[in-house]
Amino acid sequence: MDKQMFEALSAETLPAKLGRNAALKKTIGEDPARWSVKEVGDGNLNLVFIVTGDKGAAIVKQALPYVRLVGESWPLPLKRSFFEYHALTRQAVRDPGMVPEIFFFDEAQALIVMEFLTPHVILRRALIDGRQLPKIGRDLGLFAARTLFRGSDLAMATRDKKADLALFADNIELCDITENLVFSDPYFEAALNRHTTPQLDPIVQELRADRDLKVEAQRLKHLFSAKAETLCHGDLHTGSVMVTDDETRVIDPEFAFYGPISFDVGMLLANFWMSYFSQSGHEREAGSRDGMRAYLLDTLETVWETFRAEFANLWRTERKGILYQASLFEDRNDPLGAEQALEIVIDEIWREMLGFAGVEMHRRILGLAHNADFETIVDPDRRAACETKALKLGRHLAVNRHHIHSLKDIRALAERLQKETSA
Repeated sequence: MDKQMFEALSAETLPAKLGRNAALKKTIGEDPARWSVKEVGDGNLNLVFIVTGDKGAAIVKQALPYVRLVGESWPLPLKRSFFEYHALTRQAVRDPGMVPEIFFFDEAQALIVMEFLTPHVILRRALIDGRQLPKIGRDLGLFAARTLFRGSDLAMATRDKKADLALFADNIELCDITENLVFSDPYFEAALNRHTTPQLDPIVQELRADRDLKVEAQRLKHLFSAKAETLCHGDLHTGSVMVTDDETRVIDPEFAFYGPISFDVGMLLANFWMSYFSQSGHEREAGSRDGMRAYLLDTLETVWETFRAEFANLWRTERKGILYQASLFEDRNDPLGAEQALEIVIDEIWREMLGFAGVEMHRRILGLAHNADFETIVDPDRRAACETKALKLGRHLAVNRHHIHSLKDIRALAERLQKETSA
C-alpha cells in the first residue's frame, strides 16, 4: 500500500492492497487471489476484517479518520492505531499470552495485522447467551494486576516510565472521548446522549439534578485526567475480551493512556454488574437466569480478589521502582512497613474503583455508546426496568464509595435491587 496516503480498506480491495504483505502471506497463504475476506467490525471506531487463506487466518484492523458510530461529522486521528499497537506490545510482555499476537503494524495506513482468535467469542455476547465461563474471573484479575502494576512506578525504571508517559500522553482525542462521554455528558442534556424513553425519563431527571452525584463524577474525572499512575487499557469491558471455556484474551486497547490503577478495574467490574441486571431481560426466551446471576456476582468477586492477591504478590516480589523502596522497609528489617503501605494503596484503589464503576454504569445507559447487554432486550419496559436497577447501583457506588467496605455489601444491595418489580 502507498505509505504516504491513507486509504480505507474494504473486503473487495484488501487482497490487492495487502497482497504483497509478508506477514499476511506467511500466516494465511501466498496467493491473495485465494484469500477470503469478511468485514466483521461491529464496534464504534474501526474496520475489522477476518482474512482466510490456504494456511490459516488473521485479523486486519484499520482505524478510520472518524468515529464510525457517528460518521465523518466526528473526525478522529488515525494515530489511535499507534497507541493500540504499543499498548498490545507492552501488555504481551507484562502478562504473556493474554493479548493477540501482532504480526505487522503499518502506522501510515493505521492498520494492525494480528492473530485471529478462534473459536473465541466476545465475552459480552457469551454472557448475554447465559454462558458461564469458568476461568474469566481469575484470568481477568491476573491481567489487571500484572499489566497495571508492571506499567507503573512501582515496577518500572523511572526513565522508562516517564518515556512511556510522554508517548501515550499524545492519545489526546481518545482521552477526550472518555473525559466527556463517561464523566460529563450523562449528567446533562448532551447532544449525543440517548436513553430508553419515556420509561427512564424520571430517573434521568433525578440523576441530572443530583448535586452529590455530579460532584463525585467530576472528582473522578479529576482523577482520570491528573493521576498518571500506570498504563491503562482505557476501555476494559466485556466487549474487549474474547473467550473460550479454557482461554481468555484481551483486545482493543486503543484508548490506552497513563491514568489511575483503579480505572481499568472499575470499568471491568461495572460491566459485570450491568450484565447481572440485564439477565432478567433475557429470561423470557431462555428460562430462569438465577444461576447466571449468581455466577456473575461470584465472578465479579473473583476478579477483585484475584487482582488484590496478585497485586500484593507483585508488591512483595517486583517492587523495584521509585515508590515505596525496599531500602526504606525490607532492607531495614521492617517488612511490616511495606505491608502497611500496601494496605493503604489497595484501599485507595478500592475506593476509586467503585467510583469509576458507578459512572461507567451511568454512561452506558444514558450516554452515546450503549451496551448490548441492555440494547438486545427488545421490550422497552423490560429493558428500562433492568437499566433502572443498574442506574441506582451506579449512583450508590459513585456517591458512597468512601463508605463501602466489601463486595458482599454491594452484592446484598444488587440482590435487593434485582427483586424490585418495577422501574
